[in-house]
Amino acid sequence: SGRALTLDRVDGVTKLIVDSETEQILGAGIVGPGAGELIGEAILAIEMAAVPADLEWSIHPHPTLSETIMEAAQGVFGQSTHVYRPKR
Repeated sequence: SGRALTLDRVDGVTKLIVDSETEQILGAGIVGPGAGELIGEAILAIEMAAVPADLEWSIHPHPTLSETIMEAAQGVFGQSTHVYRPKR
């Protein structure tokens, strides 16, 4: 995350737990700086029965730590902008 780099903190992770059949978000795991403030978006997504596309297409300002939630949602589809995926 661009914001994590400016904080000199690259030790966090954001994960979404998604039902593979319905794509409904079932849970989230957020560790790192600002995790306590980021979890609210995941809780709202679960409460409203959101799918990763809902989070992917929601506006997340740059650079903010909240972008990690968008990146996690994009990762469900294998297209996260800032995650390096080596060719197999």
